[in-house]
Amino acid sequence: MSELAPYLDAVAKTIDQMIDRYFVNTTGELNKAAAHLLAAGGKRLRPAVVMLSADAVKPGISDEILQAALALELTHTFTLIHDDIMDDDELRRGVQTVHTKWDMPTGILAGDVLYARAFEYICMTKVKEEAKTRAVTMLARACADICAGQHMDMSFERRNDVDEYEYLEMVKKKTGVLYAAAAGIGGILAGGNAQQVKTLYNFGLNTGIAFQIQDDLIDLLTPASKSGKDRASDLREGKQTLIMIKAREKGLDLTKYRRELSDAEIDMAVKELTDAGVIDEVKKIAAELVADSNKHLAILRPSKERALLMEIGEFFVTRSY
Repeated sequence: MSELAPYLDAVAKTIDQMIDRYFVNTTGELNKAAAHLLAAGGKRLRPAVVMLSADAVKPGISDEILQAALALELTHTFTLIHDDIMDDDELRRGVQTVHTKWDMPTGILAGDVLYARAFEYICMTKVKEEAKTRAVTMLARACADICAGQHMDMSFERRNDVDEYEYLEMVKKKTGVLYAAAAGIGGILAGGNAQQVKTLYNFGLNTGIAFQIQDDLIDLLTPASKSGKDRASDLREGKQTLIMIKAREKGLDLTKYRRELSDAEIDMAVKELTDAGVIDEVKKIAAELVADSNKHLAILRPSKERALLMEIGEFFVTRSY
């Protein structure tokens, strides 16, 4: 039986306890808004990547860098709050989005609070100051790339000629770099050498791209009751995902779906894409990214943590929510 599921459950429980301690029982509307999505749950995958990467370099050190694991969850949640504002989404993790529960200015500021606190928490880790500096630098660069990726994503909405290369470059920045930072920061704080950190960073980058491709599939294929998100929002908004790009290459016209859609109409779109081979082709690209990344982890010593890192990559492209 795989050890990944119980490991992820244990990490999620630990991070949830930290969120309860540091964020949930706070006063003031802004603090409540900042804690809203954090308290709504989540798979806590980025913290798990931080901890696994650290322990793959130096077994047992993850207990000393739990604040860094939390920092990656704070960063991720900050991006979600701001994404929801830009996409005008109303549902996230099965609850109201922050800007709809409060208002847009509060949503913006709530995201900013989490962004700032992430760097604070990395600095709380019990490691050498030089490692903290490198970790903070890596996270700062990732945040700048995330902003660039989000801007690219939004600019694509005004175009119908985005190609696969452009899409992958956007996803690398929007999603891949935060998983890359999670893995790289884990390696840095564990005292990893340059080769180990680079390998972990690249592992996180490629699996992060694959994660986003799978997320695009989940947006289309998984009911809102399971995903906690508005189903087929990408399809309705005409977002240039890999699904859309591959559909266009095959001569499919998806512009007819750029409107409010019933579940039956979404199912019709899914059938059209499946029959044309688009869904399988997109899944294959994601799976190949993970397989390639896992090969590079061979430079790390054999360990339970290395095996779980490889397994988490496979999980990224097989999950349904």
